[in-house]
Amino acid sequence: MMHFALLGEHPDGLDFACALAQSGRHNVAVYCGPALGADYLRRWGLEFRRVGDMEEVLADPAVAAVIIAGRPGDRLAQLRRALQSERHVVCVHPADQGPDGAYEAAMIQGDTKQLLLPLLAEGLHPAIRRLAEVIRGEDQEAKDKALGPRDETAIRASSRPTGHGTSPSLLLIEMERWSTEAVLLDADTPGHRPSLPGWDVLRAVGGEIVEVMAFSAPEEVTPEEPLLLAGRFEGGALFQVSLVPDRPDPRWRLAALTRYDRAELIFPQGWPGPARLTWRDAGGTAHEETWETWNPWPVLVEIFESALAACHVIHEPAPSRELASVTSQQFSTAPMPRFAMAPSRAGVLTWQDAIRCLELDDAARRSVERRRASTLDYQEATEEAGFKGTMTLVGCGLLWGSLVLLILSRWLPWLGWAIAPVFAVFLTLQLFRWIVPKKPVESAQKMSE
Repeated sequence: MMHFALLGEHPDGLDFACALAQSGRHNVAVYCGPALGADYLRRWGLEFRRVGDMEEVLADPAVAAVIIAGRPGDRLAQLRRALQSERHVVCVHPADQGPDGAYEAAMIQGDTKQLLLPLLAEGLHPAIRRLAEVIRGEDQEAKDKALGPRDETAIRASSRPTGHGTSPSLLLIEMERWSTEAVLLDADTPGHRPSLPGWDVLRAVGGEIVEVMAFSAPEEVTPEEPLLLAGRFEGGALFQVSLVPDRPDPRWRLAALTRYDRAELIFPQGWPGPARLTWRDAGGTAHEETWETWNPWPVLVEIFESALAACHVIHEPAPSRELASVTSQQFSTAPMPRFAMAPSRAGVLTWQDAIRCLELDDAARRSVERRRASTLDYQEATEEAGFKGTMTLVGCGLLWGSLVLLILSRWLPWLGWAIAPVFAVFLTLQLFRWIVPKKPVESAQKMSE
């Protein structure tokens, strides 16, 4: 049984802690936060030790994992300290106001080799995953009709995922999110830049987003004003999203316009209530599927357990007998949810999803301020990417410096002899990319792809 510590009183963190305890495979042993959160946990029958200092929690050797659920201003500091203390971490989204904090967390996690997951639940909804499957199914039916009879090998080859959830038949995604309160995340914190919800849903259905245009009445994103988003996916499809707060009735609608028809997913009572998906296939037959109110937290517990088992396999190829027995009893027998096998993206949920959402938040804010579209140039949050960026800056600086030395050598001839040794040192530094071996995390990512 793994012992967890909960830092903070965010509702998502509290619900995830209760789901961990209800699974019977984990225990929330320590809580650090306000009394309101402690009362909530006790109402669910959880027994824990309450402390007032985060460092006291991280000093407890029995705590193997930490749930970061503090206030928005404290969340990044809690995340940083938990990762540095070499604990598995599950963090409420968003971890920071911008992507820089998420980049830093990814770098620390790469050094400590501990598990790091965000609590992003909307994109995992079975109805949303089913909508993505319907779009991909229409593509396959169109290919089958165009190509005619094929052998089994060709059918298997054509059914492989295209990557990033892109769909050639997808033209446009429309999303409406109306709420009786604020729609934006962490909107009730004064002085804090709120985050935008729904990026994980768009990426789960349409793939990576490469261009964003945001419209708002003021020149900044505020929780009191409606926000209209538009943009383009990497596969060429478009999207538009309306976020409207302070409405008399909640509304949550997601529609996908394809080359063959229109598929529509509606939550009549708002998120995460009952859902209804309607669409027509390539043959014109109407379909309808319904789902009851969805509880995402048991699913996130299963995702955490599966990711933890994979983390042990990758980073500990020769585990001890005790660890092997725990892994076989708790993780290998736990069935993965159905949507985990969907070929939309490699893996179910990773920290890269949190990074992408924060990058899209930043792009939307820039678009509102500058009144123009923002193009996203995704960068990998790895040491190799940081090395390339640093070497690029150093190389540009050397070029300008060599020109200055060349000009000054007219009066001080000895400065001209310094140009060649400086470039020799720079070229020698490039050899570290091949001398230093790559980390196991990178090889594991290639295996997953």
